Amino acid sequence: MAYTWTKGAKDMPSARKTQYFEMLGNRAIYHDGWIASTTPPAGPWLMGLGTLPDVIDGYNWELYNLNDDYSQFNDLAAKEPDKLRDMQQLFLVEAAKYQVLPLDNSVAARLLAPRPSATAGRNEFVYTSELSGLPAASAPSPLNRSYTLTADVEVPEGGGDGMLATLGGRFGGYGLYLIKGKPVFTYNLLALERFRWAGEQALTPGKHTVAFDFTYDGPGFGKGGRGVLSVDGSKVAERSIPHTIPFLMTIDESFDVGVDTRTSVDDEDYQVPFRFTGMLDKVTVKVGPPQL
Repeated sequence: MAYTWTKGAKDMPSARKTQYFEMLGNRAIYHDGWIASTTPPAGPWLMGLGTLPDVIDGYNWELYNLNDDYSQFNDLAAKEPDKLRDMQQLFLVEAAKYQVLPLDNSVAARLLAPRPSATAGRNEFVYTSELSGLPAASAPSPLNRSYTLTADVEVPEGGGDGMLATLGGRFGGYGLYLIKGKPVFTYNLLALERFRWAGEQALTPGKHTVAFDFTYDGPGFGKGGRGVLSVDGSKVAERSIPHTIPFLMTIDESFDVGVDTRTSVDDEDYQVPFRFTGMLDKVTVKVGPPQL
């Protein structure tokens, strides 16, 4: 695309002659200034709910001549049926060429389908330095299971603040952190409700172990459980929650250690990046088997 920014680019021919598009069954094909595309049958927030149209024959197609109609205002599908048919055939050729087939519009199934994972088969993870931006798929999953987070830290003179470990953010996730030296664990249930465990005493200068242990109430998806926040082996907060996130902790957030690089799990508690001001020796995450 860089050539489009050069002087006189508006008069240059396109370097792209043909391009296919496909996402969750919605599809389009561009070729020589024309584009044919399906009309999404529902908004993305509704896809997966109710009955989905047949992925082959259940979608309406639109056709535009971008040479004369760059804004795609005049749909020519009814006036140019032969051109539309040619474009539809070209889409199938390109889709076969680039391994797009078979088409699949089963949104929930595609989102939840297992993918290659660096965490599969492991139940303990140790992080020995600050870490940011680890994709959720490569992080230990707390979904539908018991888990324990343990942070070995050294608090400086004057107290320590900051994130110890977090997954997700404003729209769902958890965070284990210190605020004014006091330990806090927040579980954000998809921004519907936030559950908070907090110690009343600030950590004194020196080495400490801050841990959060969650016992899941399974089997079943999205069950509740009981969480215990402790410092140096002594319980400082305990409570039960009725529900947990059942399927996706986060789509566009990450797992971070010693910092929070995306959005906060609770904007009222802190603002990113919320880097830990003490010494973080290590964070250990242990996860039990899924209780489905």
